[in-house]
Amino acid sequence: MKLSISSTTSRCIILPLLILYILLYPLLPAGSQFINKGGTVTVDPSPYFLLGSNLTVYCHVRECKRSYKISLDLNGVTVKDRKEVNCNLAKFYLPNVHMPQSFVVCKLRGVQSTKIVTGLDLHGGLPPDKPEDIICEVTRSSDFIGCLWKSGQKTYLPTTYNISVNRENGTQIYLDQIQNAEEIKIPRGIVDKTKKYQLIITAYNHFGVSQSNPFILCVKEIVIPETPHITNVEFENGSISAVLQWKTTDLSVHLKPYVRLCTYNSSWDVREETELSDTLIRVGDLTPLTEYEFQVRTCNSTFRVNHITVPSFTPGPTSSQRLPCSKWSSSVLARTPGKGPSQRLSVWRVFNSQQNVTVFWKPPPPQDYSGEVKQYNIFLASDQIKEVTCREASCHSSVLVPAAVQTLSISAVTSYGSSPPADVPLRHSGEVGPVLRQPAPAANGSAVYVSWSWPQTKSWSTSGGEVLLHYVVQWRSVPATKLWWQEVEKNQNSTSITGLTAGVRYNVSLFAVTTRGVTAPSSVLIYSKEQKPASGPNLTVLLHEAKRIQILWDELPVNQQRGFITSYTLYIQTLDSSNQALRGFPVEGS
Repeated sequence: MKLSISSTTSRCIILPLLILYILLYPLLPAGSQFINKGGTVTVDPSPYFLLGSNLTVYCHVRECKRSYKISLDLNGVTVKDRKEVNCNLAKFYLPNVHMPQSFVVCKLRGVQSTKIVTGLDLHGGLPPDKPEDIICEVTRSSDFIGCLWKSGQKTYLPTTYNISVNRENGTQIYLDQIQNAEEIKIPRGIVDKTKKYQLIITAYNHFGVSQSNPFILCVKEIVIPETPHITNVEFENGSISAVLQWKTTDLSVHLKPYVRLCTYNSSWDVREETELSDTLIRVGDLTPLTEYEFQVRTCNSTFRVNHITVPSFTPGPTSSQRLPCSKWSSSVLARTPGKGPSQRLSVWRVFNSQQNVTVFWKPPPPQDYSGEVKQYNIFLASDQIKEVTCREASCHSSVLVPAAVQTLSISAVTSYGSSPPADVPLRHSGEVGPVLRQPAPAANGSAVYVSWSWPQTKSWSTSGGEVLLHYVVQWRSVPATKLWWQEVEKNQNSTSITGLTAGVRYNVSLFAVTTRGVTAPSSVLIYSKEQKPASGPNLTVLLHEAKRIQILWDELPVNQQRGFITSYTLYIQTLDSSNQALRGFPVEGS
């Protein structure tokens, strides 16, 4: 739709008027009537007040109406604390007002209708604090000196800052004014770069005036490096480390770069990273598949930066107390690539027969890769690969291994790469391994602490002989069902087996994996917690003579024993009705 200039102008005029009308006179409820300036509202001490003040509002109506009552609304809420002076005047008390912006409306309330008399804005605020921490800096190529300061607490009112530059003899050479700001640009041409000047900032508003301490300004002492620019961000092949290329119009040979980075909704992380060259920096320790915001700044390499999160120089009463660093560059956004697993899988094996092996492995830790594990590759002889899909916390697969095969390896394949192949130990070392000590069940009945030691005669070579790689502890319930296992670091001699069930017998075996192969196991039967047997044994009488009885019973199935059987007790009762007592005869268990 085409609009003429006149129609566009009309719309532009009407819209602000409409908005202004709504702000001054909000929509009224049904039965209300608007009276334009049917009276006055005054505030004691003033509509401009210090936050926390007690205010008295006077509502005066020109025409006395006995059927109406004078009332006052503060931000749409009727004020209860009132006193009627006469038919035309009422006063209202507003204690301890802390709202910076408020609006009062004087009304005449009747039984059938409410009439708005007039309204008034209230402005609460605070006097300005003393401007502090003044910072001034300029680059070699800039025509302006940039000065910053801290204004202190919020005043909630228009606050003006006068910035004056004076010679050492007090003569003013520059005066500028800015409102509600904490920075200003001063023309560089008004000062001599070799001379010192005094810069003073004066803040004032409706409630007061405050003045900064004089800041000694000397241009030659506040020159900072030019702001650098990031020209390119790349990620190294197979890595999520970023390489930032940057440039500056200064001589970069005397500058040291610093990087700061952040992710969405996070704070800046300032780093001193590895310099690959004068204009290249490597940034490591990044999270895969994450968008980062990068910035670069440079500092004079002759200065030691102890706290690189400070501004270009440390604020103080003089410009000489500075850290000569540039401003931070403009931001560059870059998203890190996905990460393939870098760690080898934990692997184990169980021989089912001479050539049939069940290999076990555990998925890579989630923090070691991005995306998802698509499959596992088992590398066999003659470049044969068996692909296996597994989503479990522990995976396994049976493979046929010819007698000539000495090695077998497994790798995890993810969306962003594969883990290094993990060799499955197939050979037996022929050595006696460590010996399991007496296990110690945990109090909760779901874990057992196991430890082990080597024979005193065992010693490890430090010059190219047999090397201990790690230990493997495996366990399964009796009768044999699923097998569990865990890999233990070579510098440990104990571990806890968790997730056990009370009353279930387990066969625990310990292996040492060395560069020569796997040692013979040390095994022990354990219970995480013994319980009473599920039932008694079934008896069979083999011989019944006058003074002798021969009894046979079968051993309870393991799953009914629920502990180690240490003894049996035979109870005998005579058939004589006058003697009902049971006689017990303990028998040693098997």
